Amino acid sequence: MGFVLEVLRDALEALSGGLGGDLGAVVWLTSWIALVATGIAVLVGIPLGTVLGLGEFRAKRSITVLVNTAMGMPPVLAGLVLLLLLWRGGPFGSWGLLFTPPAMVLAQATLAIPIAVGLTAAAVGGLPPAAKEQLAAFRLPRWRRGAVAVREVWPAVGGAVAAAFGRVISEVGAVLIVGGNIRGETRVLTTAIVQETRQAQFGQALAFGFVLLGMALVVNAGITWLQFKDSAQ
Repeated sequence: MGFVLEVLRDALEALSGGLGGDLGAVVWLTSWIALVATGIAVLVGIPLGTVLGLGEFRAKRSITVLVNTAMGMPPVLAGLVLLLLLWRGGPFGSWGLLFTPPAMVLAQATLAIPIAVGLTAAAVGGLPPAAKEQLAAFRLPRWRRGAVAVREVWPAVGGAVAAAFGRVISEVGAVLIVGGNIRGETRVLTTAIVQETRQAQFGQALAFGFVLLGMALVVNAGITWLQFKDSAQ
């Protein structure tokens, strides 16, 4: 127990210094990558999920199985595939993205998009049959009908956004493979925790963990506020 208390004390001492220096840079990069990746996942995943949820077509069940499988994709596998694609001998090696923040955004978005698609499809597909019939009767463009459907199930879609962000903010395997852990360039909070733990700097690692948890709390509090605000109207 004394060891745990000592680690906790070291973590609090590390946090008392604020977000200056390396910690500030790591937090900024973590925030930027996570928000961009989540934004991509939302912009791509919610429309695709709406189409999958509302549409009736032959391959719908097969596509749903693929999406649900992709939701559980191992991060290290996603990172390995992207590494092969972005390697200098790979099809996109000339882009020079490997071991850069954009590659990390791509890795996180790859993992988050299926979650946004799957949960949105489940939410929209769960609309009552009468609501779907009424929606189909509206003389509106398809994208507009989709927007109305998302509006009707917004609390559940908000949950999809929160889940996508959770997948992104906690990711370590894929970003470590395609981004490395380069100090001042690609080091984010999750990879910093791994680095500090390997060096037995448990207090610093725990401090990074507290910051990461705080960031997740702030973002999810905002999403939850929007969910409850909408449902109260």
